Amino acid sequence: MEVKIVENAKTAQCDVLIINKFEGENTSNELINSFAPEDFTGKCGQIFSIHTRNESPAKQILAVGLGKREGINNNVIRENIAKAIRECAKLKAKTVAISLDTDYNYSGPAILGAEIGNYHFDKYKNKKEHRINEIFLSNVDEELAQRAVVVSDSMKLTRNLSNEPAAFATPTKLAEIAQNIEGVETEIFNYAKVEEMGMGAYLAVAKGSVEPPKFIHMKYIPQNPKKRIAIIGKGLCFDSGGLDIKPAASMLNMKDDMSGAAAILGVMKALNKLKPDVEVHGIIAACENMPSGSSYKPGDIVTAMNGKTIEVDNTDAEGRLTLADALCYACKLGVDEVIDIATLTGACVVALGNTVSGIMGNNDEFINKIIETGKLVGEKYWQLPMYQEFRDNMNSDVADIKNTGTRYGGASAAGMFLKEFVTDEVKWAHLDVAGTAFIDKPYKEFCKGSTGVGVRTILKYLINQ
Repeated sequence: MEVKIVENAKTAQCDVLIINKFEGENTSNELINSFAPEDFTGKCGQIFSIHTRNESPAKQILAVGLGKREGINNNVIRENIAKAIRECAKLKAKTVAISLDTDYNYSGPAILGAEIGNYHFDKYKNKKEHRINEIFLSNVDEELAQRAVVVSDSMKLTRNLSNEPAAFATPTKLAEIAQNIEGVETEIFNYAKVEEMGMGAYLAVAKGSVEPPKFIHMKYIPQNPKKRIAIIGKGLCFDSGGLDIKPAASMLNMKDDMSGAAAILGVMKALNKLKPDVEVHGIIAACENMPSGSSYKPGDIVTAMNGKTIEVDNTDAEGRLTLADALCYACKLGVDEVIDIATLTGACVVALGNTVSGIMGNNDEFINKIIETGKLVGEKYWQLPMYQEFRDNMNSDVADIKNTGTRYGGASAAGMFLKEFVTDEVKWAHLDVAGTAFIDKPYKEFCKGSTGVGVRTILKYLINQ
């Protein structure tokens, strides 16, 4: 979708002009004021459209409710513009102008909302979804508008990769994408190199698949960085559960188990354009978890990069094994902070559903900064407890730790497992996005499928530094 800046969006020749209605106020358009039904009060998400009978530069006017004027913010604008854009698509519009009656600087969230609302994953369909080709805006803050375009482009990459079938989004493909990101230096480590580095936990998971593992390290290094941050994405390009195989229904969407890795690729793609003053290391331990004659087995003992031994209690608790070695690797880089993002546990979905991500870590101040950053961009995180009891449930008779505990408190147990592979001097936060990365029905601004969760929060956090 092309974004065009015009002198006055209200007078642009277009198929649909989007305006807004605040609760308790008239709109700036007399057609809407005269013909809208009484129950169109301006509550968030309400929509009313009317044909102009060619008496206006726009063929149709669409008013979207934004709630109370004093409650307007980026999240309200983004979510409701996305909804309005989807309504424009139903009207078969190709060109849309957006003009909101507010002094609030809305160009950035409006562009991002329009891009999110215009998104469809129809690569494999012969009949494509209808899309808006152009949007017109006026009174634009060009810096914020350009940032919105960059962020939406990053989200699109992330969402596309998570929506792709596993036959396309292989570890090799992720590595290829990483190598082609502008402004980022990328190293790809193959099986032999990873084995040489002592990543026994990661390779245990990888060895059951014919798809070769790829350990990906991307580096964005500006001049005089104020901080060094590693961001890690779980890169299970398909998770069958291994020998502890999943039921068919649970396996159906396991193409999305690399959503964390996809988010990291999306973030790294944006850095050369957004240019935050921080050194960023993007790390992905990409592989598949498959059942075969070479698969790791329940009862195996594997050794992580930091020398800790792990008894494999369940081969379907594989993501934490790959992240264990990725965390060890990141901590050896001498970074100040580490953020990992992973579709890690079904327990987090049970606890928080599909609208809130879990967050844990070793520094409350760091965690709270990420939570507050998420609020600014419309992504919700809830801190889960990390008590010693969760760790005690993973004690092993034959190794330093087991890779699962009891059936209870699974998300916190996974967090306590990961903590074993983070050094004390590094601030660390773990984002469990198992419930929020991929949704089975539309929610707010998102259609069914991948949401690109984490991209907005991590980018905003990096920019804020």
